[in-house]
Amino acid sequence: MITHAGVEDQLRRLAPQVLGALVRRYGHFDLSEDAVQEALLAAAMQWPEQGVPENPRGWLITVASRRLTDELRSEQARRRREDAAAAEVPADKAVAPAPGEEQLLDQDDTLTLLFLCCHPALSPASQIALTLRAVGGLTTAQIASAFLVPEPTMAQRISRAKQRIKTTGIPFHLPPEPERAERLRAVLHVLYLIFNEGYTASSGPDLLRSELTTEAIRLNREVRRLLPDDGEVAGLLALMLLTDARRPARTRPDGALIPLAEQDRELWYADSIQEGLALVTGALAQAPIGPYQLQAAIAAVHAEAARAEDTDWAQILALYELLERISPNPMVTLNHAVAVAMVRGPEAALDLLETLETDDRIAGHHRLDAVRAHLLEMAGDYDAARSSYRAAARRTTSLPEQRYLEARAARLAVGR
Repeated sequence: MITHAGVEDQLRRLAPQVLGALVRRYGHFDLSEDAVQEALLAAAMQWPEQGVPENPRGWLITVASRRLTDELRSEQARRRREDAAAAEVPADKAVAPAPGEEQLLDQDDTLTLLFLCCHPALSPASQIALTLRAVGGLTTAQIASAFLVPEPTMAQRISRAKQRIKTTGIPFHLPPEPERAERLRAVLHVLYLIFNEGYTASSGPDLLRSELTTEAIRLNREVRRLLPDDGEVAGLLALMLLTDARRPARTRPDGALIPLAEQDRELWYADSIQEGLALVTGALAQAPIGPYQLQAAIAAVHAEAARAEDTDWAQILALYELLERISPNPMVTLNHAVAVAMVRGPEAALDLLETLETDDRIAGHHRLDAVRAHLLEMAGDYDAARSSYRAAARRTTSLPEQRYLEARAARLAVGR
C-alpha cells in the first residue's frame, strides 16, 4: 500500500499537468483550479486506502473535469471544498473519460501554466503565491505558513491573482517567440525568489524553510525537463543545488546561524554538489552566458574549496565583475564588495559599498549594514563595525540573523 507521503509527492507532481489540461480545454482558470484542488483532495483521501489507479493522471483529469462541468452547469461560482469527500471515485476502478476528455490526457501544459502564473499583469507577490498553489500543489495554509501571514490573507492574495487572470483575459498558451525569453526570465525569477525565501527566511524564528527550497528545486527540474537546452534554466538549477548543499551546516542544534566561512564542509551534501557542478559545467558551455550561470559558477568555486581558506577568491571576483556588467543590481554589488575585500582589502570594498548609499533599492536594508560591519571589522575599525552590526540587527526581521548580528556586535564590545 502506498504511503500518504508517497501519494502527496505524486499528487504534487501531477497537479500542474491536471490544471493545465483543464484550463487548456475549458478556460476558467479560477474554477479549474478549484476543481483540481477537489480532485487532489479526493485522491489524497482514497488512494492510500484503495490503491493508486492505473492511470493516476487520467483519474485526476476525469474527476476534476466532471466537477468543473458540474460547476459550469450550475449557478454557483464554486463548491465548498468540504464537499469533495462526498463524491468518491474508487481508485481501484478505471474511470471512463467523459466525451471530449480523451484529448486532455496526453499533453503536458506545465510550462504554459508557469508562464501564466508568472504573467507580468500579476504582482511579484501574486506570482509567487499562485505558482506555489497552482504549479507547486501547496495548500493555501502551507503557503501562508511559509510566508508567515494569516491563511485568510494568503487566500485573498491568491483569489485576487485568479481574478486578475480572469478580468484581463490572459490566454492559456505559450507566449509568442519574441516574448518567450522575457517571460521565461520572469518564471526563473519567481523560482529564484521562492528558493531564496526558503534558504534564508526573511522573517520569523527559523533560518530555513526547507519546504520552499525543495519545491523551488522540484519546479526548476520540471522546467529543465521541458527546456533541456536552455543554459539559464540549467544554471538556476545548478545554483539551487550548490547552495542548498550547504543546508546541514548552516545552523547549530539550537538554530543559530553559522556563516559560510565557519561551516563544517564535511556536512555539505556531496550528491547535490556533484550534480550542481556537472550542470554548471554544461550550462557555461552554452551561449549566451546569463546571470544564473554566473551565480552558479561562483557557488561552484565555493563548493570546490575543501576549506574556507582554500577558496579561489580571485576567480570569484572575476565572476562578480562579469555579473555586474551583465546583470547589475544592489545584491550583486554587496557580494562583489565581499570578494573585493578578500582580494584587494577591505578599504577598496568599503569604497565600492559607498556607491549603494543613495540606492533606494538597498539603502536602509539590513544586508547593507551587515556587509559594511563585516568590512569594517576586517579593516580593524571595531567601534564602527559594532555600530553597523547593531543597526543591521535592528533592521532584520529574521530572528536567527538578528541573534547572529547581535552576537557579533557583543563580541567586538568585549574586545577581540
